[in-house]
This record gives sequence, structure tokens and C-alpha cells, in this order.
Amino acid sequence: MPEPGALRAVLAFPSTYSVGITSLGYQVVWATLARRQDVDVRRLFTDQGDPMHRRCDLFGLSLSWELDGPVLPDLLSRQRIPLWSAQRNDEDPIVFGGGPVLTANPEPLAPFFDAVLLGDGEQLLPAFITALLSCRSAPREERLRRLSQVPGVYIPALYVPRYDSSGQLVAVDPIDSDVPATAEKQTWRGNTLSHSTVITPEAAWPDIHMVEVVRSCPELCRFCLASYLTLPFRTASLDDGLIPAVEQGLMVTRRLGLLGASVTQHPQFNELLQWLDQDHFDDTRVSVSSVRAATVTPDLSRILAKRGSRSLTIAIESGSQRMRELVNKKLSHEEIEAAASHARQGGLKGLKLYGMVGLPSETDDDVDATAELLLGLKRSTKGLRFTLGVSTFVPKAQTPFQWQGVRPEAEKRLKRLAKQLKPKGIEFRPESYGWSVIQSLLSRGDRRLAPVIAAVGEARDSIGGWKRAYRAALNHELEPMPGPELPEPSPWKDLVQDTWEGSRILPWTHLRGPLSAETLRNHRDLALERHGSEESR
Repeated sequence: MPEPGALRAVLAFPSTYSVGITSLGYQVVWATLARRQDVDVRRLFTDQGDPMHRRCDLFGLSLSWELDGPVLPDLLSRQRIPLWSAQRNDEDPIVFGGGPVLTANPEPLAPFFDAVLLGDGEQLLPAFITALLSCRSAPREERLRRLSQVPGVYIPALYVPRYDSSGQLVAVDPIDSDVPATAEKQTWRGNTLSHSTVITPEAAWPDIHMVEVVRSCPELCRFCLASYLTLPFRTASLDDGLIPAVEQGLMVTRRLGLLGASVTQHPQFNELLQWLDQDHFDDTRVSVSSVRAATVTPDLSRILAKRGSRSLTIAIESGSQRMRELVNKKLSHEEIEAAASHARQGGLKGLKLYGMVGLPSETDDDVDATAELLLGLKRSTKGLRFTLGVSTFVPKAQTPFQWQGVRPEAEKRLKRLAKQLKPKGIEFRPESYGWSVIQSLLSRGDRRLAPVIAAVGEARDSIGGWKRAYRAALNHELEPMPGPELPEPSPWKDLVQDTWEGSRILPWTHLRGPLSAETLRNHRDLALERHGSEESR
């Protein structure tokens, strides 16, 4: 129970309860706060929530997907919290956010936040709360300055972007010498990772106990935020982390989900699998997130089929070997074929593959190679159901391909794949090209995008609504946000489609991720020099 005078907090998620409570990150942050006696935390979703405080001291948002970010203004409005950080006074709550989207590039949403937590929350969140409690009665500006001294806590109001006469960003500087020059992502290095704290039939994945097996991925695909942003690759201890977490969850439910960008690359994954193969788990359903194709074995497939899984998911990115080498996907055609064969041999009914169109230097021939691969798998692996999910490449901050743009040809290439695969019995699941464009806008944007986010409002569910709001910003028709006047946003094409120069100052230049911009640029240049076309360099 919270003690008298506890910090009154609200933790929001920018979607429905069903979706939000399925987010392991959201669950862990909520549980961390709820376990503290000096914090009284309430949950808020877009469709429901706990009874709210009459007045709160802290309002938090967990954000894991770019397209959820624009829900924040609506959540703030519903709680009668001033929209802009610059408009809040001593009586208003500190508004903070965290999650991979904000850790990679918080700038489009920065003017709405008082604080952004960069990186893993295991140590960062408690340090943030402790620092806030130590100064909770101080004036707002003093509280923000105190929080800026906590490693990993970024206070946007204490940094000012500077632009040249053409509107290009030239720097993001601290407002004075007492403010750290940069804010750095924090990394948890303990031998345990996260697991579910809430199990409910109302979740998008009903009654599932989720256990994080690994964090990050050692493969380093050049476009992948989940790999680059969360480096280094870390694994939970089998005896001290994974087995106790599984046993705890199975006291409540018989459905288990093993999560991670590449769970089968845990060095003791086979031992975990053999442990789950014991007879007393016969009534347990086990599922795993995406696995590396080269790690699929008949035994893996057999145990998963025995434990209720019907299919496996592997990411191939492309059927073209050149494309896979370009993105550093260390995967051969033969390994993909073997994964399909082993899945069927082990008793699974389906294989889900994930690919991408619009990668740098991609041609129609590369896209056709993806179709040929799927059709070949269907011919050679009778009785296995194949599904291909395909997204459009979106440049992600803090990855080597952050300088590359969304390619307009991707829209036609999604249709090209559909035409070749759907009539042949391959289930084809394309992601919207239009929404990939909006993702790119939010991924590479800077603070000048914030008035667009505020203006789009309920039209945020319409691609046309975004384009109208952006056009209004370019025409100086939007209400400016408080604070220093900023130039108009970059042209739409520059932000979404153009390949940026390696020397360009990036909106997140003052934020330190796991790897430096120079290292990321070297990874990009190496990929394009070895496997790209002249025009993509």
C-alpha cells in the first residue's frame, strides 16, 4: 500500500487496455512503480483506466511504436495537463516518457515532455523517482535541473536546437554550462531480464506469461532498431533468471511466451527447451517470438509442436542473397530451406516469414527473388502452410540506415509480390506503405514536427490528415508552440524520401546511443560499397 504523502503518478499507454497490458515494457514499469510505498501509481489507457488522482505529481507514457506517439496530446488533454512543457507551472505534473521510440529519437515529441528516460529502466527508473522525490517541493525549473543530472534522463527544455539560414539543423546545445552536453542511453547489465507482472484473459495475447529470454540481437542487421539501439546482446541466466521466471508464471497460467529479438541464440536455449520437454509441462502451451532461421532444428520444432505451437516465425528480409548481404543478414538460401524442412519434420503446420521491400539499392529482380523463394519452399515442403509478412523499409534513428530514405518504388513492389504469391496459395500480409511514410516522418523528424502532431488531432488515423497538417505547417498556418521561434519544417521529401549526407547534423545528435554516429556510418558505407548500387551510396 502507498504510504501517506506518496508521489501521485499516472502511467499511460497510447492504446487500448488489451494492447497496452500485452506490452512487457509497460507491465514492468508499472510494477516497478507499484511496488514502491512512496509512489501511488494509476494506469491509464485510451479506453479505460484506474480511478484517477484528483491531482497528480507525475504523468508517464510508455512508447514502443512511432505511430502511437501522436496519441500523447489527447491523453494530456483528457487529464487537463497543459499540452506543452513550456506552459506547465509548479502545480502541474512532471510529464515523462520512455521506450525504444523515445530513446532513439524523442525530438518530434520533445516539446510535450518534461523528461525522457533513455534506455533500460531497471536502474534508470528508480534513480529518476528517487531524484524527483528528493526535490518534489522545489520549483519546477529546479526539479528539472536536478533530474538532468541523473544519467539517462533527458530534459528537452534544457537544450536548444540551432538552425542555419536555410533551415538545416546545425546543433542542439545545452542552455548553459550546468546542463550536461549530452544525454546517454542507460544499459542494464544484470543476469535477469523482464517477465510478466500481469496475466489476464483481456490481453491481446490472452492469459500468457511472457518471459524475456534475450535483449538485443547479435546479428546487427543494418536497419534494425531492436538490435542496434539495445546493444550489447544480453542473455538471462538460465538457473537464476529464466527457470524461476517461468515457474512463477506457470503457477497462474499454462500459456508461456518466450520473447526476444533472437531467442534461439541464447547460449543455453537448448537446455531451456529440454527442460520444457518434461512430462509435467504437457498441459503447457509454449510459443516463441521470431527465431533465427539457421537455429531451427527438428528437435526445436518437435518440442514446440508438442507444446501447442502451430507455426514458427523467421525473418528473411529478402529472397535475394545480395539484399540479405547488404543488410548483414547472415542467412543462406539453403538455411532457409532447411528451416522449412525442419519445421515440417518436427510436426509444425506453418512457417511465417518476414521480409522487406524498399531497401537501399533494391531492384525488381530482388523482389522477384523473394517470390521465387516462397514458391520454391511451397513446392519443396508439401503440407506446410506459408505466410509472408512484408513491410516497407523505414529509416530508424541510431541505426546504420538512418541516413537512407523511404523509396517510393516500395508501394508498387508490395503489389508486385502480392500478384505473384496470392494466386499460388501463399498468404501475403503487407504492411501499409502510406503508414511506413508517416513512421519515417516521426523517426527522422525534429522539434519542428511537434506543432504538426498537435494539429493533426483525431485525424492522426488518416494519412491524408497528416499530409494536410504538414502542408499547413509549411504554409505557416499552424499555431506555433511556445518558446523560441523555429524555422518551418524540412520539405516532406527531404524528411521522408531523401538520402541524407553522412555529414548532416541529425536531430538526435546530442543523445548518445550504444554506437557513435561514425561507427554507424562506417557500417552503412561498408554495406553499400560491397553490396549496393552506385546510386545508393
